[in-house]
Amino acid sequence: MDLGIENKIALVTGSSRGIGKAAAISLAKEGAKVVICGRNQNTLDTTLTEIKKINQNIIGINCDVTEEKNLITLVNEIKTQIGEIDILINNVGGSINREGIEGTPIKDLNKTFDLNLNPAIKLMQLVIPNMKQQNWGRIINISSVYGRELGGNLSYMTAKAALNSITKHAAIDLAPFGILVNAVAPGPVSHKDGSWEKFQQNNSKEVVQNFINENLPIGKFGWPEPVGDLIAFLSSENSGFITGTCINIDGGWSKSIN
Repeated sequence: MDLGIENKIALVTGSSRGIGKAAAISLAKEGAKVVICGRNQNTLDTTLTEIKKINQNIIGINCDVTEEKNLITLVNEIKTQIGEIDILINNVGGSINREGIEGTPIKDLNKTFDLNLNPAIKLMQLVIPNMKQQNWGRIINISSVYGRELGGNLSYMTAKAALNSITKHAAIDLAPFGILVNAVAPGPVSHKDGSWEKFQQNNSKEVVQNFINENLPIGKFGWPEPVGDLIAFLSSENSGFITGTCINIDGGWSKSIN
């Protein structure tokens, strides 16, 4: 399937490994000019080398996107090297504190918001003006099933729910300008050095199998490539009537109907 995004410029944050890396690979296969970024230079270089075997039109930039000044520098550097960003994948996120209401200090809640929301919001603000000017853009925010229903810890769940709200609001605002904004909500997707891989490594086979039996109707943990392909589709011309939605990709994990 030709997704119609050859030579489109795509920035994927947190893309040196895991879901972000899978998204970068899927976009590269479609001929997009992909920019990957991360904080670990060695991991970034390894991923860059791997993706260049698929598509030479890729660059890697070492960047801590939790610092606002770095985001301005990042976008300007991309503009100088290859041009304006057409596709933005906000993938950076994570947990700071893994407790409930009684064990979550306000400072940890704020740090979780700083990680999951602030980079996404600022990058959206930086790329939207050009997307408006060209009457075309795609923004995909990587959320979580924990942002849609009960699960995980308080700070992470709250941050991802907020990201879904931002996605919906921005989508309605930007739809008249040809800019489509959606979210993807992965469930238990296992990848190297990820939390679900660690869960499997740190527990007995019996505990892991019981977890699968109780939570995953598909019968196994997820893997990054299907998430990357979904992100690429939402980034494409073929997604032209999809905006303001959050799509679960979780092997049947979630229980809610809406």
